[in-house]
Amino acid sequence: MWRSFWRSIDRFSLQHFKYVINELRAIKVVDLRNRELVIDLLQSIVEIVTYGDRQDPMIFECFMEYQVLAEFVRLLKISKNSRIEAPLLQYLSIMIQNMDSEHAIYYCFSNDYVNNIIAHKYEFDGGDLAPYYVSFLRAVSSKINKDTLCLLVKVQEDAVVSFPLYSEALKFAHYEEKMIQTAVRALTLNIYNVSDDIVFKFITTPPVSKYFSDVVCRLRKQCLHLDTFLQAKEEMCTHGRRNELILETDKIVDDLYYLKDILSVSENRLGRFITQNLFSLLVFPILLPLLQLRQQIDGSNISEVTSLYIISRLIQVIGGKRVINAVAGVILYPYMTSSVGGATEGDTVDVNGNSFLNHLNDVEKLVCSGPEMEGSENTSNYMFGHLAEHVSSDSQFVGGARNDICIERGGIFKYVFADNSPSLLLASLFLLLILAESKDLDYFLFPMIGRIQDMTTQARELSASQRVDESIFVKFMPQILNALLKILASQPPLSVLIQWHTGWFFRKLLISQGNSLSDLNFQLFNTSYEQSRERLRKELDGCWFDRIPDTFQSEWSNCRTALEESSQFKDPFFALELAVCREKTDGDAATLSALQRMVEAVKVFILHLQLKAFIFKGDLPEKPTLNTTTGPTADSGRSHTSDISSASFGSDVSLGSGIPCSIAFSNAGIRDVYLVPAARGITGKLLLTEKHPFRSQRGVVIAIAPLAGLSPKIDKDHPSWLHLQIREFDPRFDTSKARGNRLKMSNHVADGRWTLGFPNAKACETARLLILEETGKQRSFVERMLAPLLQDDFLGNLSDNQDE
Repeated sequence: MWRSFWRSIDRFSLQHFKYVINELRAIKVVDLRNRELVIDLLQSIVEIVTYGDRQDPMIFECFMEYQVLAEFVRLLKISKNSRIEAPLLQYLSIMIQNMDSEHAIYYCFSNDYVNNIIAHKYEFDGGDLAPYYVSFLRAVSSKINKDTLCLLVKVQEDAVVSFPLYSEALKFAHYEEKMIQTAVRALTLNIYNVSDDIVFKFITTPPVSKYFSDVVCRLRKQCLHLDTFLQAKEEMCTHGRRNELILETDKIVDDLYYLKDILSVSENRLGRFITQNLFSLLVFPILLPLLQLRQQIDGSNISEVTSLYIISRLIQVIGGKRVINAVAGVILYPYMTSSVGGATEGDTVDVNGNSFLNHLNDVEKLVCSGPEMEGSENTSNYMFGHLAEHVSSDSQFVGGARNDICIERGGIFKYVFADNSPSLLLASLFLLLILAESKDLDYFLFPMIGRIQDMTTQARELSASQRVDESIFVKFMPQILNALLKILASQPPLSVLIQWHTGWFFRKLLISQGNSLSDLNFQLFNTSYEQSRERLRKELDGCWFDRIPDTFQSEWSNCRTALEESSQFKDPFFALELAVCREKTDGDAATLSALQRMVEAVKVFILHLQLKAFIFKGDLPEKPTLNTTTGPTADSGRSHTSDISSASFGSDVSLGSGIPCSIAFSNAGIRDVYLVPAARGITGKLLLTEKHPFRSQRGVVIAIAPLAGLSPKIDKDHPSWLHLQIREFDPRFDTSKARGNRLKMSNHVADGRWTLGFPNAKACETARLLILEETGKQRSFVERMLAPLLQDDFLGNLSDNQDE
């Protein structure tokens, strides 16, 4: 034990460290024959230096005295096809990452040791060296600060002329491996957060500054790829296709968060540079054609729903005063009034788009006047500096009198009032909502759109100089609510996905109306409500009626959570999902299994119940008001019912009035059995039992089926044969959460079938009627449970209060 202890001490001793260094110095060439020896020496050096940095200052003094880093550089130069680069970079990364002493870090970065290792000519093609190299670069970047950064740059006449750490890292910015991309982005952010003026000048000056436009251009390509995938004519709304869509959007969101991180760096020059690239290369080329403020001329057409998704996601992720007000300024341009836009009623926009550019200049001055722009130079027009190239002489702007008809047909309201396109309606409305709810929306633009949460007090709070006649939300609120209600009342009914999202918008906007509806809209909601209730009632005759109460219990809270979701956290992915599902496919009854139809009917009715409660009471009920005190249980009245309701395979049960019959099993031949149907409360079972060998009035259960869905039918050619449809007892759900609080159901195969043979036609008919009788008792119990929800006055006499 003591010998082992002393060996451990010797391993980290100064004497042993000098021995290892001398062994390394003796290496004259690195090839495959001595590669393993060199790797062992590198490992020993890194371990000892890491130990010495924390425990023994003399070790690091020796490290500096012997210029060990110079030996690392030498090894790279004398290596001959030995593949020593990867382990050397790996051990260097470990050593740098584990250094705590500022003195040690300062030494390592000095004398160009690190720069020489970075600038070495590596052969990355076809090997696994790139991850080790980028990991080393990231390790170096994690240790830099404002004092050590100067050691890694070369300066001439107060200007940076070389920055190998940054320049070499950018070569891997768009590498295929996600891990490498992430490492490069972390490295750049580390640099941006510690850079000084001369480094920022180097970063934002061509050709180095091309990196920022490359990032935005790559983001735009991903947006085009997303749109191409969205428009592909493939099988619609499959689970795999939806997952691929999620992966595509995740790439875009990752890029947006990276841009947000860059904009978070407290350096105005960098912020202006990024924002200018973002707007000139992405936002304006998408937004202007979308709003018919410019024709698409570059051939890179992006569909409306994808454009709305991208702009909404950009606002949610990046946000900020600059972005919010610039986007809002462009969107609201067609709706400017004389008090805001400086135009008189009926003014038109000249064909060269000068009024539009003048308007953007006004917005620009407003955006650049905030505190986040203080100290910046030449702020005027930086955001819209390249906009003129997007506005051509043949651009088609919204012109003519700014009346309600023009507004409804132009700009973003073209999509809000789009016929037969719920995805466009909801996507455009979502963009307006997140703008209206933004705290960064300037007072200059706020009167035109109005904040949803305080729209009812908006007019009182505005000063006379700021006041306009009405915000666009206030002016068109009845029409918007009507458009949403038409989606809910659509026939045939649209998918539950569309209806739940529509309900979210309806509740959100209803708040601003003080929970009041016009007579027309109230009538339309009642129509939608009656349709959803009738759809649910039909399911009481279906084969899954016994699962309706449980579905109410499980989906009620899901619906409430979906309705109360914050717009800031609501993912606009729903718009893409609706588009890829082609909006009516999910709701087509022919494509749904019986279980799916039941679940969708319950979810749609739950939505209408909660919206009705919100209209009348102003809040959402916490749980459904099911009738759990249904009185005497709806059983057969026979004493053996209770043991039958709890029976399982192999149970010993009373045969009672069981009907003898026979059934053929594929693996057991023909078996003589007794058919015993029984209902108790919400539970209903059909048992097939074999007579007990020793007890004449008892039987052993060999098969069980749920009563619901049996649908007994007598064979036309063989009147003593009874056909039964057999479904599962419990539905199978994929409990993994999907976006938008959706639960994906498994695809159910065709239900099984039993055919029972009876002694004669009379016995067969008796069995059929007995099954129907017990099923009817089970259904009656379920109907009594649901009665409070299906009644007109399930909220009391609130309808009378509404009339008053």
